[in-house]
Amino acid sequence: ALNTVTVYLCRMIVADGEGATKLLECIVNGAADDQNAKMVAKSIVCSSLLKAAMFGADANWGRVLCAIGYSKANVDIHKVDVSFASAKGTVVVCKNGAGVPFSEEKAKEILLEKEIILHVTLRDGEGSATAWGCDLTYDYVKINGDYRS
Repeated sequence: ALNTVTVYLCRMIVADGEGATKLLECIVNGAADDQNAKMVAKSIVCSSLLKAAMFGADANWGRVLCAIGYSKANVDIHKVDVSFASAKGTVVVCKNGAGVPFSEEKAKEILLEKEIILHVTLRDGEGSATAWGCDLTYDYVKINGDYRS
C-alpha cells in the first residue's frame, strides 16, 4: 500500500512541474541489475533533448539511445529495444540498437497524449526500474528564464 501511494505522489509531483504538459514514464527491463536499470531510466527522463522531443511529439529514438549512452550504466547499445506508448497505442521505434520502420503519423498520435510511456529493453539480465519525468516546454524556459532569486 505504501508503494502505491508513493508512486501516485511521485507521478503527481512530476506532472505538476513548471510548464509541464506531459508526464513521462520510463520503464527499463532486462538490465544487468536493478542499479543499471535505474541509471538508464533516470538518465532518459532527465535528458533535455528527450524532454524537448516529447514536447514536440517527435519519436526520436536516437535521443533515448543518447541518454542511455551517457548514463554510465553497463549497456550493450546493440541489444537495446525502444518503444513509445500511450492511451493511443504503442509504436516500436528501435530494435537491437537500430531504427525500424514505423508510422510517423501513429507515433505522433501516441506522443500527443498527456501521459507517455517509454519502454526500454536492454536484454542483458533481469534488472528493472521505472522513473518519471516531464517534457521541456516553452513555458518552462519562460518561467525559469525570468526567475530572479
